[in-house]
Amino acid sequence: MERKVALITGVTGQDGSYLSEFLIEKGYDVHGIIRRSSVDYRERIAHLEGHPQFHLHYADMGDSMSLVKVIGKVQPTEIYNLAAQSHVQVSFDSPEFTADVDATGVLRVLEAVRANHLEQTCRIYQASTSELYGKVEEVPQNEKTPFHPYSPYAVAKLYGFWIIKEYREAYNMFCCSGILFNHESERRGETFVTRKITLAAARIAQGKQDKLYLGNLSSLRDWGYAKDYVECMWLILQHDTPEDFVIATGVQHSVREFCQYAFRAAGIEVEFKGEGMDEKGYDVKTGKCIIEVSPDFYRPTDVVNLWGDPTKARKELGWDPQKTTFEELVSIMVKHDMQKVAADHVASVMRTNLAEYLEKGLVK
Repeated sequence: MERKVALITGVTGQDGSYLSEFLIEKGYDVHGIIRRSSVDYRERIAHLEGHPQFHLHYADMGDSMSLVKVIGKVQPTEIYNLAAQSHVQVSFDSPEFTADVDATGVLRVLEAVRANHLEQTCRIYQASTSELYGKVEEVPQNEKTPFHPYSPYAVAKLYGFWIIKEYREAYNMFCCSGILFNHESERRGETFVTRKITLAAARIAQGKQDKLYLGNLSSLRDWGYAKDYVECMWLILQHDTPEDFVIATGVQHSVREFCQYAFRAAGIEVEFKGEGMDEKGYDVKTGKCIIEVSPDFYRPTDVVNLWGDPTKARKELGWDPQKTTFEELVSIMVKHDMQKVAADHVASVMRTNLAEYLEKGLVK
């Protein structure tokens, strides 16, 4: 029987959790790398812990020796490097950390594979990004579109892309990059704009928030469902030859449209009035302003027009980029966050009541 052992960096993230589930269903032994921390960030994979095919190891993308040890112990047949400081805005505040993890971290993984003499038996997937295109030079973007990175995050990821290509050619290693366009889900971090919108829609609909503040409403993105995208990651490593692929839906929407779909899914119709910094979103039913533009959320350099062409992945890998539509994706996220906000409210009320009972001596 063919040995199928996957090692995932960034296993606690959105993509890492979905990929773990996907690979376990495929019969893999899945090993994930986590960092030692006093705070536990494992909520996305908590349901997998204890599963006989799921294992966790401590290591760090900034510590080459720890990577060498884990890769030597696991002897993976496939590595999925999903670990990254992946927030574009944060990369302007922490450019050095971003470069160390997102650029040099990729090199450390490649060298750890070589140090364990697994060059010919271990296939490597690198999570690249549509941010490589940055200040876009053509629309839509495909595998041949020139790169023009426009943030410290994108510049770091560009190194990762090219070092993967270099090791593929210099050492004949099976290593590939998946150029992922924006992919979201109910497991997306709450600081990312899409999750920020769906949570705000849920909170405003339930009277827990008054207003949502955003940056450039006209920014255009190609948004897909993370659960669909991890399948394409796997397909890239099952391909006969190591190649790089764009992973996208081929459909583009603005931040403004995302807001309209999200609030509609929460039962609120939004109408936008004004332009630029003065643009506002109003609840059609009440006339109340519920969305405003804030200069705090504008980036020093902003990418405004990302739109992927998934033709190659569709033709060569047989991947379906339209498995989950944009409207379905937004609906899934809002439904989850409507339930989350309601549950959080119930938990808050229970904590308040318990505190009052304790104060009055009604319970011990």
